[in-house]
This record gives sequence, structure tokens and C-alpha cells, in this order.
Amino acid sequence: MHWLKSTNHSPAVIAFIKRARRALPGDPDFGDPLSADGVGGPRAAARAADRLLDRDAASKEFSLAGLQVWQALTERVSGRPANREVTLVFTDLVGFSDWSLRAGDDATLALLRRVAQVAEPPLLAAGGHIVKRMGDGTMAVFSKPATAVRAVLTALEAVKTVEVGGYTPVMRAGIHTGRPHRIGSDWLGIDVNIAARVMDRATRGGLVVSQTTLDGIGPEDLDRLGITTKRVRKQLFSPRIAGVPENLAMHWVKIRSDLSGGDPEFAEDAGA
Repeated sequence: MHWLKSTNHSPAVIAFIKRARRALPGDPDFGDPLSADGVGGPRAAARAADRLLDRDAASKEFSLAGLQVWQALTERVSGRPANREVTLVFTDLVGFSDWSLRAGDDATLALLRRVAQVAEPPLLAAGGHIVKRMGDGTMAVFSKPATAVRAVLTALEAVKTVEVGGYTPVMRAGIHTGRPHRIGSDWLGIDVNIAARVMDRATRGGLVVSQTTLDGIGPEDLDRLGITTKRVRKQLFSPRIAGVPENLAMHWVKIRSDLSGGDPEFAEDAGA
């Protein structure tokens, strides 16, 4: 028993199993809090292993190695690789923080609930997945760029119907298509950061998409969506946007004027 215990906690044995996991299919770091978050049998088992098995033990690393392979096989059978191309959506409310300071907690909570009630159903109905909610913001993921744009435009219009204490919020959204890393129930990586920065460009509300997303929408889809696009012009002396490739173009997206009645602020916003 003493030999088994000492072997189980031997740094050399633990290090050997960790090296061996690098050669196995799947994520060799599977079992950390990020990778074990979310639904699914391997993730639930990894959370249980973290609670029940000794930390820094060979038995735990051996168990996680089996779960790592299980998770990899699950992804392979489902046909959904961890880093497939997806379209990422970020939304939040313009000027929300300043308004909430004046309005107080009760009105703020009422507003957030109402916004979620009208903005999230269009995203979910289009097949989007809500990754997380961040106060007044939301991160969602879609399989196709055109689907994401249509759903977000519907959500933006729906938020215009919300009114709490005489206040109507203004939502902004950013969309970017790429291959982020899916870890557990979250998505991480450069493309996620880019999507958030694309949203930041919509300083007065509305929808901005990256060139990558626009390239994924064919001319027929643009016509079917009934939208028009205009490139966001970079101001002459504006600083470089952190976390975004310097050559990445961004575009304002609006419903065509013959369908929406026009938006007199579009020309002004497009030069922001």
C-alpha cells in the first residue's frame, strides 16, 4: 500500500503520464476548469474526477487521459471538430452603464430582462447558441454568416420596442467569422477578440461585420436578406484598434432603405 501510494504521487510518474497524454487524441489539457465546463459525459466525468480523485496524482492523470480520448471520439463521431469555422456575435447596449447609474437596480434589472426576452429568441430561432451573457452584453455563435446577420438584424429591431421608465435602449452588435478554439462551453482565441472589437466600432448602435463575415455571404444571400453595406472608414488620426489585424476591413450593415424606410443616420454613422 505504501508503494502504491508513493507511486501514485510520484512526480516522475505523473510527468510521464502527462507526456503520454500529448500523444493521445484530443486535448492533452482536458480536465482543467475551462475544458471541463459545459454539458457532455466526458466533461461531467472530468468534474467528478476533480472532486473525487487526489490532486497531483497519477491516478487522476490516468483517468483524465481516458476522458480525453472519450471526448475526442465524441467530437469525431458527431462530425463537429473543435475548431470548425463559426460566426461569432457580440452585442451590448450603448450607454447602458451611465443610464443604469441614474435608473437604479430595479429599473436596470427590468430592462435587462426585457431586452433578453425580445433579443434572444431571434438568435435561438435561427439556430444560434448563446455562449454567455455579460451584464448588458451577449456572446452567441452561429454556423453560417448569413444566418447570423439575419438573426441579429431581427434582434436589433426587436430591442427598439423595449421601453422601461421612459427609456428605450440602443443595441449594437459585431459579427466576425473565424476558427476560434472551443474549450468546454466557451469559445476562446484571436477570432473571439476580433468579434468583440468589431462590435466596439458600432459606437452609436447598429450592426458592424468584419470583411471575413461579409465574404461568407454571397450576392444572392445579400439580396435575399434585403441589406446594404458600407465600409467603415478609418479616421485619419485614429489609433490602431488593439487585437485586430491592421488590414481587416469592417462594414456597416443596414436593412435596405426601400424595405425599412431609410435611416438618415446611416451616412453619418458609416464614417465614424
